Amino acid sequence: MRSLVCWKSLNIMIYQDKTAALEQDRRSADLYAQPRRPAATEPNHRMVRSKAATGPRSPSMLDKVKNFNSATRLRAAGLYPYFRVISSAQDTEVDIDGKKVLMLGSNSYLGLTNHPKIKEATRAAVDKYGTGCAGSRFLNGTLDIHIELEQALAQLVNKEAVLLYSTGFQVNLGVISALVGKGEYVLGDKSNHASIVEGCLLTQGRFLRFAHRDMAALENRLRQLEPEAGKLIVVDGVFSMEGDIIQLPDLCRLASAHNALVMVDDAHAIGVLGKQGAGTASHFGLTDQVHLIMGTFSKSLASLGGFIASDAATIDYLKHHSRALIFSASMSPANAAAVLAALRIMIQEPERIARLWHNTERMKQGLRSLGFDLGDSQTPILPVYVRDLMTAFQFCKRLQDEGVFVNPVVSPAVPPGQELIRLSLMATHTDRQIDFALDKLGKVGRELGLI
Repeated sequence: MRSLVCWKSLNIMIYQDKTAALEQDRRSADLYAQPRRPAATEPNHRMVRSKAATGPRSPSMLDKVKNFNSATRLRAAGLYPYFRVISSAQDTEVDIDGKKVLMLGSNSYLGLTNHPKIKEATRAAVDKYGTGCAGSRFLNGTLDIHIELEQALAQLVNKEAVLLYSTGFQVNLGVISALVGKGEYVLGDKSNHASIVEGCLLTQGRFLRFAHRDMAALENRLRQLEPEAGKLIVVDGVFSMEGDIIQLPDLCRLASAHNALVMVDDAHAIGVLGKQGAGTASHFGLTDQVHLIMGTFSKSLASLGGFIASDAATIDYLKHHSRALIFSASMSPANAAAVLAALRIMIQEPERIARLWHNTERMKQGLRSLGFDLGDSQTPILPVYVRDLMTAFQFCKRLQDEGVFVNPVVSPAVPPGQELIRLSLMATHTDRQIDFALDKLGKVGRELGLI
């Protein structure tokens, strides 16, 4: 089977590789500051039409489209793991091709996506507000339910104010690009989520990265910067592939020493860490030292969208400068209602978070006793390292054959050679389901020589 696919090429073709764009010393400010040569004009001030270039034809924009065949080769090998069609609710078990499959690849940490109270709340919101807002928050798209949700989230994370966005990806694009300007710096962990990276690339400042969870490397970066320059350190609270937690106390100490602001992406920490599921800053007791807390609704909170929390002045600035907010349609009423209902359940039923951690420990101990390598995971995200591209795809396919849904993770989500199978637990998984999964993981792991 190895001969069917050029496996080494897949890790740079299935996803868009941005290695060149992410050079550590990329000087975004210099790029924006380059003067442009004034265009030549005719006497009537119309632009002069450039003469057609001579010589060999330049590559067509669509050449890369025509030449892309990695997905086709994976499909031909029967190993394509993406866009699998699910015909049921996102629950502990899902229907795929008429077959019940145990779901271990969902981010529904609290198991709320099929909760009857949340579905009832969304129906009521549609009855009252309709299906959409038909405009941006900036203009006609602010509903009273948005304000209610912002106030509830501000109370959860103990910040003065919150601003909603239509997706979590847009939060990171809109917040980072609005805050970091020319002559300023944004620093990020190399394992940060793609949305953070894209937000950093959109700034007019300089984007610097440091090795994953390496506080000495971060300190070295900070020491090289002008003391008076604006600096923003952006990190995931819980890293979405590795499952480890940022060392927030050390990071905040460095930020304070070097006059930098801290932004924590809590997409995978809300509902998992902290008091009442309030996230990483709450977990460490450092909410007052984290200037910006970002969260999403598509994980623990059973909906779609995202938010940024901070002091009232920062939120007001973002309301008037964040292009991803101003030029995007507002979060739908049904989505907002779902989040409000999920928040109430999360706070009223703390046993859900306790059960999530029970399930995590049961699965983690089982995997380690089988001999799997889980890296440094500290959360319900459990990476099973296989460190080979072909093996990751084979592992995923064989587990689905055995009735277990998991996600393969390859470059650039992880560095080449660090390929893994990502498992994630829900509060609603039963002990019996976890034991079933462990049995199948052990069976397939032995087949592939991983254990």
